[in-house]
Amino acid sequence: METDLKRIALGIEYDGSPWKGWQTQPSRDAIQDILEQALRKFTGQAIHVQCAGRTDAGVHALEQVVHLDTDVHRETVSWVRGLNANLPPSIAVRWAHPLPQFGDEQFHARYSATGRTYHYLIYNNPVRSPLLRQRAGWVFRPLDEVRMQDAARLLTGTHDFSAFRAAQCQAKTPVRELHEAQVTRQGDMLVFTVRANAFLHHMVRNIVGSLIYVGNGSHPPEWIAELLDGGDRHQAAPTFSPDGLYLARVDYDAKWQLPQAARSAFPQLGIHP
Repeated sequence: METDLKRIALGIEYDGSPWKGWQTQPSRDAIQDILEQALRKFTGQAIHVQCAGRTDAGVHALEQVVHLDTDVHRETVSWVRGLNANLPPSIAVRWAHPLPQFGDEQFHARYSATGRTYHYLIYNNPVRSPLLRQRAGWVFRPLDEVRMQDAARLLTGTHDFSAFRAAQCQAKTPVRELHEAQVTRQGDMLVFTVRANAFLHHMVRNIVGSLIYVGNGSHPPEWIAELLDGGDRHQAAPTFSPDGLYLARVDYDAKWQLPQAARSAFPQLGIHP
């Protein structure tokens, strides 16, 4: 007997600081584990989810996108309210969307994505802020955002990003296409925004670490181009803290009609990347 399976997409926002990253863990304390537990309570079924991009421990998401297959029928708003009733305060479903199918083409949270955007927040002040703990990276030395932007500009385009790739990265190729890389300052907060077709493991945090070396005067902006050309991870800066890293948006073809409303990324902090 055939089952009436439907594919549903969910937009998930989370504070990653209490969890061991996105991907399921034997200890069952990853964000995927918590979401799948909520799905079991809400539907009475064991449902597996696929995400757009795995985030590491301590990394946050303004809008992670996942999909799931189920024969459970609920109103769209019920998926949001029902799941949130079973999720901890650090994780919330922002929206749900039943997906159409175009012939043999079916939506996939990861493989249908055409681009991804990350923000990294750096609190640049001589004194750390307890209120920004695990919400932003902290650099006490003054940073020159103009130098950092000059360096970030050199990252755009298609490059071999081996110099910014973690040793444990499992990607088949280190080549990625960066569409955007910007550094802006709003008071004591620096916002690094990067958008690409895909990212390597720790790539954003490794880039941020090297941009900080440029911003504090340790290296000129042109050093970033030298790192790209050399492809040696050991010549770049150490991996920076996960605290200020946010998966901000995942891009898809408009035909899927996902309700990804544009909104200020950090209204609580008055920051508008």
